[in-house]
Amino acid sequence: MDLKNSALILEGGGLRGIYTSGVLRFFMDQRLFLPYVIGVSMGACNAANYVSRQPERSRIVNTRFVNDSRYLSYLRLLTGGELFGTKFIFDTIPNSLVPFDYQTFRESDVKCISVTTDCKTGEALYFEKSEFGDDYISILQASTCLPFISKPVRYNGHILMDGGISDSVPIRKSISDGNQKNVLVLTQPKGYRKNSSQFNRLARIRYPQFPGLYKALAYRYIKYNETMDFIDELEQQDEVFTIRPASVLSAGRIERNKDKLYSSYDRGYLDASKSYEGLCRYLTK
Repeated sequence: MDLKNSALILEGGGLRGIYTSGVLRFFMDQRLFLPYVIGVSMGACNAANYVSRQPERSRIVNTRFVNDSRYLSYLRLLTGGELFGTKFIFDTIPNSLVPFDYQTFRESDVKCISVTTDCKTGEALYFEKSEFGDDYISILQASTCLPFISKPVRYNGHILMDGGISDSVPIRKSISDGNQKNVLVLTQPKGYRKNSSQFNRLARIRYPQFPGLYKALAYRYIKYNETMDFIDELEQQDEVFTIRPASVLSAGRIERNKDKLYSSYDRGYLDASKSYEGLCRYLTK
């Protein structure tokens, strides 16, 4: 199968992203590796495990530790401003508990991009793995850094937060990079659209030093909905291939119920298997 100019685009969604982990597990079982992968937030973490060719790593990391206070703690949020334990998730786990294969990731020919948001400008910044080597783990941390429950990440003169704020589903970035076949893995059912959030309006108070950030948050739902409309148009023209759940996933953005996580993972695997013949036709047409 000639996969030249083909891309894999992975939405975030917090722990809903375990659905994507199931999809990618099926892809890896079929030895389907696209040459370009771009991910947002949890999608960026899924992308990294896909490129490092570790099919079970996303499932293990996002189920084994969800009830471990080092991973997720409301007390830490109240006392330290972080719901998720970033040092535990981006240091202890990849370097000790569930090792990340840095060598395979670094040496892979796959172009792997993570999306972040520049807090000062509110614009999306895209980081490609070949530029950063083992330090790419810092980019993953930045891409998953959610407002109100995480602290911004300082990197190379930038102050960064979650990529979903500025570019939730980077289909236009992929097209502008020359990809003619785009496979999207989304974590919300078809027809889902975002509404304006009261929390986003609080960003002006929480982050007065980052006007770009609170403006991006205020307009996030508009950009997201425009992107979904654009994807719907591309689907009608058979110009993208989309895998997404038929209904709302049982796992939420912040989920500690392992049964719901496993169920959402299994749905991803099953949906990918059902879509596989159509996906192959799309990629080879």
